[in-house]
Amino acid sequence: MVRGPSSGDGMRSSVYYLASSDLGPAHADLMDLDAAHASWPDESSADLRSRRPRARALDESDPMAYGMMATDSPSPARRSDGGWGGAGGRWLLWPLRAMLWAALLVVAVRGVTAIVLNQHATASPAGAGTKSAADGQFPVALAEAYAAEFGRVYLNASTQTQAQREQQLAAFVPASLAAEHPDLGWNGAGQLSLQSEQVAGIAVQDPENAVVTLLASVNGQLMELGVPIAASGGGVVVSGEPAWLPAPAQSPVPAAAAQRPDPAAQSELASELPAFFQAYSAGTGLTRFLTPGASLTGLGGTVSFDGIAGLYVPHGGSVRQITVSVIWQLLSLGAPTDTKLQVTYGMSVVQQSGVKWYVKEISASTEAVGEQ
Repeated sequence: MVRGPSSGDGMRSSVYYLASSDLGPAHADLMDLDAAHASWPDESSADLRSRRPRARALDESDPMAYGMMATDSPSPARRSDGGWGGAGGRWLLWPLRAMLWAALLVVAVRGVTAIVLNQHATASPAGAGTKSAADGQFPVALAEAYAAEFGRVYLNASTQTQAQREQQLAAFVPASLAAEHPDLGWNGAGQLSLQSEQVAGIAVQDPENAVVTLLASVNGQLMELGVPIAASGGGVVVSGEPAWLPAPAQSPVPAAAAQRPDPAAQSELASELPAFFQAYSAGTGLTRFLTPGASLTGLGGTVSFDGIAGLYVPHGGSVRQITVSVIWQLLSLGAPTDTKLQVTYGMSVVQQSGVKWYVKEISASTEAVGEQ
């Protein structure tokens, strides 16, 4: 930059002008016009304006203009044809935009999938057996529950409630069967009294038919009742009259291998177990009898310890699986009663330091002490 020329009164102006080297072509042309004005004093200002080069439009190539607009790049590039090639680093925007859209697409797809799967799980019926006929499978759980409700009505009958029973049975069977046999085989005399009932099993014949077996105690006798169930269209019905079946036969207990007891360990446990069962009956102070990590709740004072009726301890190492028969005395409001009950436990005990036995687990036994 250079200082402007001196004024007519001898003072030098403080205004600075850009040197011609600092100006673009348009600015250099303006300086040439000023020089021409000085050398052509006779020409009017209008004539000089007509000689002035026109200003370039914004779309014309002007490196300085493009350089000033490209503020996001410290070193703007120039195309070979004189135009602007773009700001440095701007090419990175497109890959970043593509990555952003891809991420948004993944989130959207996962969200829709989660909604669809959640709706499908919600719409699915509860229970492994309650599947619709459209799935080609018999609705096992629904049929079992339906047969159990039917059994509670069918296995209770008396002359005083006959009309009510007929009305209740009609809700379980087809209308044609209810009209023809409103009592479903009962002759209207005597009575049936149901004490207990539960589902014993189900035999599925095809996707639409099955027989549910109920184990029940009627008039003090154990029996089974076979209930035919038909399923279609998401519903079930007792398709015919039920069948009275015998109670399940008793099975002989598998013979256990005869083993001689360990007299020494049996004597040690016979003296240690009474204190444990006293704490077990009360449900307090059990920790000192247990192995590290074991946890027992106890019976909470519902019974009191009366004695050990039998004990079997097999030979083995420091860990033994023993069988104990215990006599409990039942309590009523914390006071002993005359009722006593002998029960049998299977226990896992551990001997520590070769001296004392500790309880690891207690549960029902699969064998009686007398059968050892």
